[in-house]
Amino acid sequence: MRALTVHELTPDYRGVALTDSPTPAPGQGEVLLEVRAAAVNFPDILQTRGEYQHKPPLPFISGMELAGVVVAVGEGAGAFRAGDEVVGRPELGGFSDVAICKAAEIRLKPARLSFSEAAAFGAAYLTAYVALVRRARVEAGEWVLVHGAAGGVGLACVDMAKAFGCRVIAAASSDAKLAVIADEYAPDALINVVGGFRDEVKTLTDGRGADVIYDPVSGDVFDESVRCIAFEGRLLVVGFTSGRIANVSVNMPLIKGFSVVGVRAGEYGRRFPDRGAQDRDVIWRMAAEGRLRPRVHREHPLADWRAAFDSLTDRTVIGKAVITP
Repeated sequence: MRALTVHELTPDYRGVALTDSPTPAPGQGEVLLEVRAAAVNFPDILQTRGEYQHKPPLPFISGMELAGVVVAVGEGAGAFRAGDEVVGRPELGGFSDVAICKAAEIRLKPARLSFSEAAAFGAAYLTAYVALVRRARVEAGEWVLVHGAAGGVGLACVDMAKAFGCRVIAAASSDAKLAVIADEYAPDALINVVGGFRDEVKTLTDGRGADVIYDPVSGDVFDESVRCIAFEGRLLVVGFTSGRIANVSVNMPLIKGFSVVGVRAGEYGRRFPDRGAQDRDVIWRMAAEGRLRPRVHREHPLADWRAAFDSLTDRTVIGKAVITP
């Protein structure tokens, strides 16, 4: 099989290469999948540098979520059969021709979704769900300001917040990206954050500020978000794609009466496995019902993996980049 293998942790992908190796056989409780699509997530890039929380031992195959077809089933792998179309998180990485997954980590792919859409769905929408429902306890009618709205986790939040009946402000740094979001997801308002956004948020919310702010960017975006959040608002810390981890003086949450809330969807599910299973069931049911619509920006062949990675670091992607071996 061909696989994108990380041999060395470097900032410039020098330790990443396509390799050939024997096709693995599924063991107890495992299935072997033919990979049809694997989504590129920012943690995939961070892992090549050794900058992500989870640091697998070298060498490892990159790729955290995929969609594919069951090829072989190990003992004790439940009801899965060869030919089943599934989605899941691989035991070996998803950027490969085939991958091993634990049976407990896969589920049948909703018929409404293509392989690429299904691969692009799980991590981003689970993050949005845990952020909005578990951490922010969002209510219909609340103003939700979504930063980085053109990225995978940002666009998922726009989509999900609309599905929950919230009033959504999609914020990004490109008018062209905002036009695509407006056309495909119809948020209640759009803001180009270049040059600032707090006054516009205050105007849109009649001076009150946003009830929930979803921030995968941090840095200057976080700093200004503190200035336009409502009393009893929830400022959700989702990530740091700006490269700078922001700080907040604790007098600001005190005076303005808002909460700074950390969001780690994967860790939430590990600490509360029953809730994690419920959360995954809810989002995939919503996808199967057509209530959520993941956006695939572009499909890249496996040999073009570098362009797929660069589309995230260059911030040209709208939604998710997907590798299709």
